[in-house]
Amino acid sequence: MANMTMIQALRSAMDVMLERDDSVVVYGQDVGYFGGVFRCTEGLQARYGRTRVFDAPISESGIVGTAVGMAAYGLRPVVEVQFADYVYPALDQIMSEVARLRYRSAGDFSAALTIRMPCGGGIYGGQTHSQSPEALFVHTCGLRTVMPSNPYDAKGLLIASIESNDPVIFLEPKRLYNGPFDGHHDRPLVPWSRHALGEVPEGHYRVPLESASIVRAGGAVTVLAYGTMVFVAEAAVQETGIDAEIIDLRSLWPLDLETIVASVEKTGRCLIVHEATRTSGFGAELAALVQEHCFWHLEAPIERVAGWDTPYPHAQEWSYFPGPQRVGEALKKVMEG
Repeated sequence: MANMTMIQALRSAMDVMLERDDSVVVYGQDVGYFGGVFRCTEGLQARYGRTRVFDAPISESGIVGTAVGMAAYGLRPVVEVQFADYVYPALDQIMSEVARLRYRSAGDFSAALTIRMPCGGGIYGGQTHSQSPEALFVHTCGLRTVMPSNPYDAKGLLIASIESNDPVIFLEPKRLYNGPFDGHHDRPLVPWSRHALGEVPEGHYRVPLESASIVRAGGAVTVLAYGTMVFVAEAAVQETGIDAEIIDLRSLWPLDLETIVASVEKTGRCLIVHEATRTSGFGAELAALVQEHCFWHLEAPIERVAGWDTPYPHAQEWSYFPGPQRVGEALKKVMEG
Protein backbone atom coordinates (compact mmCIF):
# COMPACT_ATOMS: atom_id res chain seq x y z
CA MET A 1 0.00 0.00 0.00
CA ALA A 2 1.09 3.56 -0.69
CA ASN A 3 -0.31 6.90 0.37
CA MET A 4 -1.69 8.70 -2.69
CA THR A 5 -3.62 11.80 -3.58
CA MET A 6 -6.47 11.29 -6.03
CA ILE A 7 -4.21 12.68 -8.76
CA GLN A 8 -1.59 10.05 -8.00
CA ALA A 9 -4.20 7.28 -7.75
CA LEU A 10 -5.63 8.13 -11.17
CA ARG A 11 -2.14 8.23 -12.66
CA SER A 12 -1.37 4.88 -11.06
CA ALA A 13 -4.51 3.37 -12.60
CA MET A 14 -3.50 4.50 -16.08
CA ASP A 15 0.08 3.34 -15.47
CA VAL A 16 -1.14 -0.12 -14.46
CA MET A 17 -3.39 -0.45 -17.50
CA LEU A 18 -0.85 0.91 -19.99
CA GLU A 19 1.60 -1.71 -18.73
CA ARG A 20 -0.90 -4.60 -18.69
CA ASP A 21 -2.72 -3.97 -21.97
CA ASP A 22 -1.10 -2.82 -25.20
CA SER A 23 -4.50 -1.75 -26.54
CA VAL A 24 -4.76 1.07 -23.98
CA VAL A 25 -3.86 4.55 -25.22
CA VAL A 26 -4.10 7.83 -23.31
CA TYR A 27 -4.54 11.23 -24.96
CA GLY A 28 -6.11 14.67 -24.71
CA GLN A 29 -5.12 18.30 -24.41
CA ASP A 30 -1.68 18.66 -22.79
CA VAL A 31 -1.75 15.15 -21.30
CA GLY A 32 1.51 14.04 -22.92
CA TYR A 33 4.70 16.04 -22.37
CA PHE A 34 3.04 18.46 -19.93
CA GLY A 35 1.31 15.72 -17.92
CA GLY A 36 -2.14 17.31 -17.87
CA VAL A 37 -3.33 20.57 -16.38
CA PHE A 38 -3.75 18.77 -13.04
CA ARG A 39 -0.71 16.49 -13.64
CA CYS A 40 -2.80 13.30 -13.66
CA THR A 41 -0.76 11.90 -16.58
CA GLU A 42 2.63 13.23 -15.54
CA GLY A 43 5.48 10.91 -16.55
CA LEU A 44 3.35 8.49 -18.55
CA GLN A 45 4.56 9.67 -21.96
CA ALA A 46 8.18 9.36 -20.87
CA ARG A 47 7.52 5.79 -19.79
CA TYR A 48 5.29 4.53 -22.62
CA GLY A 49 6.21 6.74 -25.54
CA ARG A 50 4.45 9.24 -27.77
CA THR A 51 2.39 6.64 -29.63
CA ARG A 52 0.54 5.56 -26.49
CA VAL A 53 0.39 8.79 -24.46
CA PHE A 54 0.08 11.90 -26.60
CA ASP A 55 -1.34 15.36 -26.96
CA ALA A 56 -4.41 16.20 -29.03
CA PRO A 57 -5.51 19.45 -30.69
CA ILE A 58 -7.89 21.74 -28.83
CA SER A 59 -10.94 19.97 -30.20
CA GLU A 60 -13.12 17.99 -27.82
CA SER A 61 -15.24 16.70 -30.69
CA GLY A 62 -12.06 15.53 -32.42
CA ILE A 63 -10.71 13.88 -29.28
CA VAL A 64 -13.88 11.87 -28.66
CA GLY A 65 -14.56 11.29 -32.36
CA THR A 66 -11.18 9.66 -32.96
CA ALA A 67 -11.61 7.61 -29.77
CA VAL A 68 -14.82 6.11 -31.18
CA GLY A 69 -12.95 4.87 -34.23
CA MET A 70 -10.08 3.54 -32.15
CA ALA A 71 -12.48 1.65 -29.87
CA ALA A 72 -14.40 0.20 -32.82
CA TYR A 73 -11.13 -1.29 -34.09
CA GLY A 74 -10.12 -2.83 -30.79
CA LEU A 75 -8.17 -0.20 -28.88
CA ARG A 76 -9.14 1.01 -25.41
CA PRO A 77 -8.71 4.79 -25.47
CA VAL A 78 -8.62 6.75 -22.24
CA VAL A 79 -9.20 10.35 -23.25
CA GLU A 80 -9.19 13.47 -21.10
CA VAL A 81 -11.47 16.44 -21.54
CA GLN A 82 -9.55 19.11 -19.67
CA PHE A 83 -12.61 20.40 -17.78
CA ALA A 84 -16.14 18.95 -17.79
CA ASP A 85 -17.27 22.44 -18.82
CA TYR A 86 -15.50 21.89 -22.16
CA VAL A 87 -17.29 18.67 -23.06
CA TYR A 88 -20.23 20.28 -24.87
CA PRO A 89 -18.63 20.35 -28.35
CA ALA A 90 -18.21 16.56 -27.99
CA LEU A 91 -21.79 15.80 -26.93
CA ASP A 92 -22.80 14.82 -30.46
CA GLN A 93 -20.01 12.24 -30.59
CA ILE A 94 -20.78 11.00 -27.05
CA MET A 95 -24.55 10.78 -27.34
CA SER A 96 -24.94 9.89 -31.02
CA GLU A 97 -21.88 7.70 -31.58
CA VAL A 98 -20.24 6.48 -28.37
CA ALA A 99 -23.47 5.57 -26.58
CA ARG A 100 -25.17 4.06 -29.65
CA LEU A 101 -22.38 2.17 -31.40
CA ARG A 102 -23.14 -1.29 -30.01
CA TYR A 103 -26.89 -0.89 -30.53
CA ARG A 104 -26.74 0.51 -34.05
CA SER A 105 -24.26 -2.18 -35.15
CA ALA A 106 -26.30 -5.01 -33.60
CA GLY A 107 -23.32 -5.87 -31.42
CA ASP A 108 -20.74 -6.01 -34.21
CA PHE A 109 -18.87 -3.03 -32.73
CA SER A 110 -18.49 -1.65 -29.22
CA ALA A 111 -17.00 1.49 -27.75
CA ALA A 112 -14.71 0.37 -24.97
CA LEU A 113 -13.45 3.83 -24.15
CA THR A 114 -13.18 5.95 -21.03
CA ILE A 115 -13.70 9.71 -21.05
CA ARG A 116 -12.12 11.39 -18.03
CA MET A 117 -13.08 14.91 -17.04
CA PRO A 118 -12.57 17.05 -13.89
CA CYS A 119 -15.85 18.47 -12.63
CA GLY A 120 -17.40 20.52 -9.84
CA GLY A 121 -16.61 23.73 -8.05
CA GLY A 122 -15.02 24.92 -4.87
CA ILE A 123 -11.90 26.19 -6.67
CA TYR A 124 -13.06 29.71 -7.65
CA GLY A 125 -13.31 28.60 -11.26
CA GLY A 126 -16.49 30.52 -12.06
CA GLN A 127 -19.10 29.46 -14.56
CA THR A 128 -16.75 27.89 -17.14
CA HIS A 129 -14.61 25.75 -14.82
CA SER A 130 -17.04 24.54 -12.14
CA GLN A 131 -19.93 22.70 -13.79
CA SER A 132 -21.28 19.27 -12.88
CA PRO A 133 -22.95 17.87 -16.02
CA GLU A 134 -23.52 14.31 -14.82
CA ALA A 135 -27.29 14.42 -15.47
CA LEU A 136 -26.63 14.73 -19.21
CA PHE A 137 -24.80 11.42 -19.25
CA VAL A 138 -27.01 9.36 -16.93
CA HIS A 139 -29.89 10.44 -19.18
CA THR A 140 -28.14 8.97 -22.24
CA CYS A 141 -28.77 5.27 -22.81
CA GLY A 142 -25.61 3.26 -23.45
CA LEU A 143 -23.23 5.14 -21.17
CA ARG A 144 -21.86 4.28 -17.77
CA THR A 145 -21.30 7.29 -15.51
CA VAL A 146 -18.88 7.16 -12.57
CA MET A 147 -17.78 9.71 -9.97
CA PRO A 148 -15.32 8.66 -7.24
CA SER A 149 -14.88 10.56 -3.99
CA ASN A 150 -11.48 9.34 -2.82
CA PRO A 151 -8.14 7.96 -4.07
CA TYR A 152 -8.85 4.30 -3.30
CA ASP A 153 -12.10 4.29 -5.24
CA ALA A 154 -10.67 6.49 -7.99
CA LYS A 155 -7.96 4.01 -8.90
CA GLY A 156 -10.14 0.91 -8.61
CA LEU A 157 -13.03 2.45 -10.54
CA LEU A 158 -10.77 3.78 -13.29
CA ILE A 159 -9.19 0.38 -13.80
CA ALA A 160 -12.64 -1.22 -13.91
CA SER A 161 -13.77 1.46 -16.38
CA ILE A 162 -10.83 0.90 -18.73
CA GLU A 163 -11.40 -2.86 -18.62
CA SER A 164 -15.13 -2.48 -19.26
CA ASN A 165 -16.46 -3.14 -22.75
CA ASP A 166 -18.95 -0.31 -22.25
CA PRO A 167 -18.16 3.39 -22.69
CA VAL A 168 -17.60 5.12 -19.35
CA ILE A 169 -17.91 8.79 -18.46
CA PHE A 170 -15.45 9.18 -15.60
CA LEU A 171 -16.08 12.38 -13.64
CA GLU A 172 -13.40 13.56 -11.21
CA PRO A 173 -14.32 16.16 -8.54
CA LYS A 174 -11.27 18.39 -8.83
CA ARG A 175 -11.82 19.88 -5.36
CA LEU A 176 -10.92 16.41 -4.05
CA TYR A 177 -7.73 15.93 -6.07
CA ASN A 178 -5.43 16.83 -3.17
CA GLY A 179 -7.58 16.12 -0.14
CA PRO A 180 -11.10 15.55 1.19
CA PHE A 181 -13.19 18.72 1.36
CA ASP A 182 -16.09 19.10 3.78
CA GLY A 183 -17.32 22.46 2.52
CA HIS A 184 -15.63 24.58 5.19
CA HIS A 185 -13.56 26.69 2.82
CA ASP A 186 -12.20 28.85 5.63
CA ARG A 187 -10.38 25.94 7.27
CA PRO A 188 -6.94 24.54 6.34
CA LEU A 189 -6.81 21.84 3.66
CA VAL A 190 -6.74 18.29 4.99
CA PRO A 191 -4.40 16.17 2.83
CA TRP A 192 -5.19 12.62 1.73
CA SER A 193 -2.19 11.45 3.74
CA ARG A 194 -4.34 11.95 6.84
CA HIS A 195 -7.30 10.00 5.52
CA ALA A 196 -7.72 6.21 5.52
CA LEU A 197 -8.87 6.17 1.88
CA GLY A 198 -5.61 7.79 0.86
CA GLU A 199 -4.01 4.34 1.33
CA VAL A 200 -4.01 2.79 -2.13
CA PRO A 201 -2.59 -0.53 -3.42
CA GLU A 202 0.21 0.06 -5.89
CA GLY A 203 -0.78 -2.73 -8.27
CA HIS A 204 -3.90 -3.83 -10.08
CA TYR A 205 -7.26 -3.97 -8.32
CA ARG A 206 -10.85 -3.16 -9.25
CA VAL A 207 -13.69 -1.43 -7.49
CA PRO A 208 -16.78 -2.98 -9.11
CA LEU A 209 -18.85 -0.70 -11.29
CA GLU A 210 -22.50 -0.43 -10.20
CA SER A 211 -21.48 -0.64 -6.53
CA ALA A 212 -22.27 1.96 -3.89
CA SER A 213 -20.41 2.30 -0.60
CA ILE A 214 -21.88 2.88 2.84
CA VAL A 215 -19.39 5.36 4.27
CA ARG A 216 -21.28 5.85 7.52
CA ALA A 217 -23.82 3.46 9.02
CA GLY A 218 -26.84 4.99 10.73
CA GLY A 219 -30.47 4.41 11.53
CA ALA A 220 -32.27 7.78 11.43
CA VAL A 221 -32.05 8.93 7.80
CA THR A 222 -30.38 7.88 4.55
CA VAL A 223 -28.18 10.45 2.81
CA LEU A 224 -27.44 9.78 -0.87
CA ALA A 225 -24.38 11.65 -2.11
CA TYR A 226 -21.44 11.38 -4.47
CA GLY A 227 -18.20 13.18 -5.17
CA THR A 228 -17.36 16.13 -2.93
CA MET A 229 -20.80 16.02 -1.31
CA VAL A 230 -19.89 12.80 0.51
CA PHE A 231 -17.56 14.77 2.79
CA VAL A 232 -19.97 17.69 3.08
CA ALA A 233 -22.64 15.23 4.23
CA GLU A 234 -20.25 13.74 6.78
CA ALA A 235 -19.53 17.20 8.18
CA ALA A 236 -23.24 18.05 8.38
CA VAL A 237 -24.01 14.78 10.17
CA GLN A 238 -21.23 15.37 12.67
CA GLU A 239 -22.34 18.95 13.32
CA THR A 240 -26.05 18.11 13.74
CA GLY A 241 -25.53 14.89 15.69
CA ILE A 242 -28.15 13.11 13.57
CA ASP A 243 -27.59 9.37 13.17
CA ALA A 244 -27.55 9.34 9.37
CA GLU A 245 -26.48 6.56 7.05
CA ILE A 246 -24.38 8.07 4.25
CA ILE A 247 -24.18 6.25 0.93
CA ASP A 248 -21.53 7.20 -1.62
CA LEU A 249 -23.11 6.20 -4.92
CA ARG A 250 -19.77 6.06 -6.80
CA SER A 251 -21.46 4.60 -9.90
CA LEU A 252 -24.24 6.99 -10.89
CA TRP A 253 -25.49 4.80 -13.71
CA PRO A 254 -26.01 1.91 -13.66
CA LEU A 255 -27.04 2.47 -10.05
CA ASP A 256 -26.67 0.23 -7.01
CA LEU A 257 -30.38 0.47 -6.28
CA GLU A 258 -30.35 -2.51 -3.92
CA THR A 259 -28.10 -0.73 -1.41
CA ILE A 260 -30.22 2.44 -1.58
CA VAL A 261 -33.52 0.62 -1.08
CA ALA A 262 -32.22 -1.45 1.83
CA SER A 263 -31.01 1.69 3.60
CA VAL A 264 -34.18 3.74 3.08
CA GLU A 265 -36.38 0.83 4.15
CA LYS A 266 -34.33 0.73 7.36
CA THR A 267 -34.30 4.48 8.12
CA GLY A 268 -37.64 5.60 6.64
CA ARG A 269 -36.17 8.95 5.59
CA CYS A 270 -34.02 10.16 2.71
CA LEU A 271 -31.93 13.24 1.89
CA ILE A 272 -30.25 13.61 -1.52
CA VAL A 273 -27.25 15.90 -1.95
CA HIS A 274 -25.45 16.92 -5.12
CA GLU A 275 -23.52 19.94 -6.34
CA ALA A 276 -25.14 20.20 -9.78
CA THR A 277 -28.11 22.40 -10.61
CA ARG A 278 -31.29 21.32 -8.81
CA THR A 279 -33.86 21.35 -11.65
CA SER A 280 -33.69 18.09 -13.63
CA GLY A 281 -30.52 17.19 -11.73
CA PHE A 282 -29.68 13.56 -10.97
CA GLY A 283 -31.20 14.02 -7.53
CA ALA A 284 -34.65 14.21 -9.13
CA GLU A 285 -34.19 10.72 -10.59
CA LEU A 286 -32.92 9.44 -7.25
CA ALA A 287 -35.95 10.90 -5.49
CA ALA A 288 -38.27 9.26 -8.02
CA LEU A 289 -36.59 5.88 -7.54
CA VAL A 290 -36.75 6.11 -3.75
CA GLN A 291 -40.41 7.10 -3.91
CA GLU A 292 -41.17 4.27 -6.33
CA HIS A 293 -39.39 1.53 -4.39
CA CYS A 294 -39.70 2.69 -0.77
CA PHE A 295 -43.05 4.54 -0.59
CA TRP A 296 -44.58 2.43 2.17
CA HIS A 297 -41.44 2.79 4.31
CA LEU A 298 -41.10 6.59 4.12
CA GLU A 299 -41.89 8.54 7.27
CA ALA A 300 -41.30 11.99 5.74
CA PRO A 301 -41.00 13.66 2.32
CA ILE A 302 -37.70 13.17 0.50
CA GLU A 303 -35.45 16.24 0.71
CA ARG A 304 -32.90 17.52 -1.82
CA VAL A 305 -29.96 19.89 -1.42
CA ALA A 306 -28.28 20.99 -4.66
CA GLY A 307 -26.74 23.87 -6.52
CA TRP A 308 -29.03 26.75 -7.43
CA ASP A 309 -30.59 27.13 -10.86
CA THR A 310 -28.04 29.69 -12.01
CA PRO A 311 -24.64 29.63 -13.71
CA TYR A 312 -21.92 28.82 -11.20
CA PRO A 313 -20.95 32.22 -9.76
CA HIS A 314 -17.41 33.37 -9.08
CA ALA A 315 -17.99 36.10 -6.51
CA GLN A 316 -20.62 34.09 -4.58
CA GLU A 317 -18.94 30.68 -4.70
CA TRP A 318 -19.90 29.64 -1.18
CA SER A 319 -23.48 30.82 -1.47
CA TYR A 320 -23.90 28.47 -4.42
CA PHE A 321 -21.87 25.54 -3.10
CA PRO A 322 -24.10 23.16 -1.06
CA GLY A 323 -22.20 23.39 2.22
CA PRO A 324 -22.64 21.76 5.62
CA GLN A 325 -25.06 24.44 6.83
CA ARG A 326 -27.55 23.86 4.02
CA VAL A 327 -27.19 20.08 4.32
CA GLY A 328 -27.60 20.28 8.09
CA GLU A 329 -30.78 22.32 7.76
CA ALA A 330 -32.18 19.74 5.35
CA LEU A 331 -31.28 16.93 7.73
CA LYS A 332 -33.21 18.62 10.53
CA LYS A 333 -36.17 19.23 8.22
CA VAL A 334 -36.42 15.63 7.08
CA MET A 335 -36.22 14.46 10.70
CA GLU A 336 -39.07 16.76 11.66
CA GLY A 337 -41.29 15.57 8.79
